[in-house]
Amino acid sequence: MEKYEINKYINIFQNKINAFTGIIDLDKQKNIIKELETKMSDINFWNDSVSAKKTVNELNNAKEKISGLEEVIGDFNEILEFIELDDESLHNDLVESILSLDELINKLEISILLSDKYDSNNAILEIHPGAGGTESQDWARMLYDMYLKYTDKKKFKVEVIDYINDEKAGLKSVSLLITGKDAYGYLKSEAGVHRLIRISPFDSNSRRHTSFASVDVTPEIDDSITIDINEDDLRIDTFRASGAGGQHINTTDSAVRIKHIPTGLTVSCQSQRSQLANRKKAMDLLKAKIYKLREDELEENLKNISGEKMEIGWGSQIRSYVLHPYSLVKDHRTNYEVGNPDKVLNGELDDFINEYLRNRAR
Repeated sequence: MEKYEINKYINIFQNKINAFTGIIDLDKQKNIIKELETKMSDINFWNDSVSAKKTVNELNNAKEKISGLEEVIGDFNEILEFIELDDESLHNDLVESILSLDELINKLEISILLSDKYDSNNAILEIHPGAGGTESQDWARMLYDMYLKYTDKKKFKVEVIDYINDEKAGLKSVSLLITGKDAYGYLKSEAGVHRLIRISPFDSNSRRHTSFASVDVTPEIDDSITIDINEDDLRIDTFRASGAGGQHINTTDSAVRIKHIPTGLTVSCQSQRSQLANRKKAMDLLKAKIYKLREDELEENLKNISGEKMEIGWGSQIRSYVLHPYSLVKDHRTNYEVGNPDKVLNGELDDFINEYLRNRAR
């Protein structure tokens, strides 16, 4: 390998290092770690176990990101020292080392980008079909399968909180609680309208159909956040639970649906055995949705003041999945696209999610 080729790799990687140190600000992060450690040394720190656990998680995440970047920089400096030896026999090994570091820094980049307020939280993901009956309901079911495959690849735990199937095909709605490290940080990119274009399997004339389904993603909130809800503002209904695919779960009206009248927000839960447990879980979901709604309204007001507009809304799809007349999946926010829809529908979402996170950071 020629010397200019290894210098090309060095320059590319050096630019990445420079970009990272600019984003993460090592000195600032080290000061944050010191502040958290000082907070933990307080004699009364563990009096509030919820707040204490949150602080410990913040500290561990900060240390992990700092140590990862420092390790990459240290290894890269060692490579630079070997290059100074100008030994051509080492060039191939050094390039392989740089490529390994490049893979590591790409993973570290995503870890650093997952640093928004609720990124480390669990996620509540809901799917609702758009207008179009069976077509859209089947598309909602396909998205449900896609997210189950994705969460399985990420080793996330999934609890089906509510699932309403259709007798003919697909589903009318589904709510999932997704538990795992940075679950909300990864899945927040999926919120919005997803469009499918295909030859309909339900059309006897084999015509092309366009279907829509919306995905809503909310961070699960813990007991450190207080949301006051007036009981008079709630309409609570009970119904008989049935599981995914319509299988029987319970012979009593244990499932609970709660509507918050002032906001119109509605949540349902049928995953628990008792009506009381389902009601508690549904109230937790409602509190999370109300809290996110308030946060979104605040953010929208700030954007209106600065002249910005919200990107996502019903009728403006964030991603299109084209199965006919050609094969393509395209994210309309980042323009990232893949020519293999089957791969995406089988849960290979990381490239789309990573590009979304990078685009937001830019």
